[in-house]
Amino acid sequence: MAFLLMTVTVLHLITLAMLFIATIEKSWWTLDDVENVDLWHKCIHDNNTDTWLCASTTENEWLQSVQALMVLSVVLCSISFLVFLGQLFTMSKGGLFYFTGLCQVFAGLSAFAAVLIYTFQRQEILQDIRDPSKGRFGYCFILAWVCVPLLLCSGVLYMHLKKSVKA
Repeated sequence: MAFLLMTVTVLHLITLAMLFIATIEKSWWTLDDVENVDLWHKCIHDNNTDTWLCASTTENEWLQSVQALMVLSVVLCSISFLVFLGQLFTMSKGGLFYFTGLCQVFAGLSAFAAVLIYTFQRQEILQDIRDPSKGRFGYCFILAWVCVPLLLCSGVLYMHLKKSVKA
């Protein structure tokens, strides 16, 4: 049981880091390595100076929904980890990590909703892009999709995990 506890903890930290990177990094939509769009910025590569010029994205309701859900997911995952640490040191032997698991599942569901909205509403979200049909999803979008099953699995594992050692 101690090995499972360590495994779930490492999985939680890896997922939290991946979720944080997916939320703040600049590659949700990529156009031929010349233009990148994320949840917060639109960046264009300037060939003359060989630098990236970034500006804030134009706000619309769909993008604001995705932003809010991804931030909510990061916050819930962070709260889940902090609650887990607190429960680890205060819970009696044999106790279950229900609250930690629920926070983790809700983090997974909010990330799932965010990537679904971005998937189906990308035309409206990317309306200020020159030609979005020539682009593709960036690695941060894919990373967010990878986080969804990891968050849900770790949440379910937390709910079935019993504290076996006295801290």
